[in-house]
Amino acid sequence: MAVMTEQVTSTSTGPGYSDGTTFEQEMKVELVINDKAEAFIFHNRPFKRQVSWIEFDLDTNKLDFVMNDGDARNFGLLVKKDMSKYLQNAFQILVVLTDDKSGEPVEGEYFPLIIHRA
Repeated sequence: MAVMTEQVTSTSTGPGYSDGTTFEQEMKVELVINDKAEAFIFHNRPFKRQVSWIEFDLDTNKLDFVMNDGDARNFGLLVKKDMSKYLQNAFQILVVLTDDKSGEPVEGEYFPLIIHRA
């Protein structure tokens, strides 16, 4: 079983990224996907708004979080081409909040993955 990861450290650029995150603080977001199209996103700060679904654009290889208010959040997560082919077969992503200090999982929830072209 092959496992591929892509890690991005994204500086918050506006409200709604996470509770308690100022413009100087960072949120770490890591995408993990295996060859069975099982996808996971790990993040170290809670989201201020509820995630409704996740979108993956096949043309830009960009992963966006769509919040319950309809606002799309991009954490600078560009999916590499070799990971993209596995993500195209996924229909959901397990999003896991991790403890900022220990890195251990705190909670997780499945969200639908919508795949489209720009």
